[in-house]
Amino acid sequence: MSLHKLIQWSEKDFTDLPWRKKRTLYGTLVSEIMLQQTTVGTVKNHFEKFLQRFPDLQSLASASEEEVIVAWKGLGYYRRARNLKKISEHLVSEYKGKFPSTALELQKIPGIGPYTSHALIAIGKDARGLAVDANLERVIARLYGLEFEKGPKLQKKILELFEADEIFSGFNLSYRALNEALMDLGRTFCQARKASCELCPLKTDCHAFKTKKQLSFPLEKTAGKKVSQEHELHLLRILIISKNKVLVYKKSENEWLSGQYELPTLVISSTDKKLKQYPQLETELAESELKQFKTGITKYKIIN
Repeated sequence: MSLHKLIQWSEKDFTDLPWRKKRTLYGTLVSEIMLQQTTVGTVKNHFEKFLQRFPDLQSLASASEEEVIVAWKGLGYYRRARNLKKISEHLVSEYKGKFPSTALELQKIPGIGPYTSHALIAIGKDARGLAVDANLERVIARLYGLEFEKGPKLQKKILELFEADEIFSGFNLSYRALNEALMDLGRTFCQARKASCELCPLKTDCHAFKTKKQLSFPLEKTAGKKVSQEHELHLLRILIISKNKVLVYKKSENEWLSGQYELPTLVISSTDKKLKQYPQLETELAESELKQFKTGITKYKIIN
């Protein structure tokens, strides 16, 4: 298998990613949490600044939550920032600032799941392991012709095959480089709805390419698939300024964007009758006379 060719391609085109320049376990933890639900391009603009502010576990653990949230600005999904801080606090208090040496031990830390634990081992430590995310499961399913539904079933099967030395066995290579190269391949040439096989370094070894069934792997989920319903949500934002200060309130843990500050907000109307994020406006309002702008969050189309 042309894994060395794949790694050479990856190292040639993607070594400029800032979190790959000076790999550490702490830097890997930060980059992996940042990359959850966020594009590589967005993280590139924030990773180095965040590490300048919090260069190690101790500095992050001792910072206030508000300081961490401010440094996270622009990355969105601020729950991840709070989660990262809690992980650093746990590592400092329970492990004296050291990372456990196995994926199973890492998963005992609140906030570190299977993927992140394997990423810390394979990418952070450059030890034997596979960090199976959506990109890796897709690439590996196509490469080896694994006929399993995408998601937990497929990811579990891939790890079982890897542990049994039935995939990626017999190669003298860096597991960090392998994982990074497979991720790069999934982001570029081996995408979910488009497979640019003519450019792929692994095409001659790929089952899906040989059988011309590139987009048939991994198998789509068939049963129990939920259709997400979108809702219209009209909100009234109240701007109160006094003595050059703006009135805001801090969002609670069970609210959207928890921990952030927001203007006082009321619901004018909503197609979601179960919504409890904001209180309902009890009086009629001439919406046409208000300034409006559109935003969105999860399944809600919002007019403010």
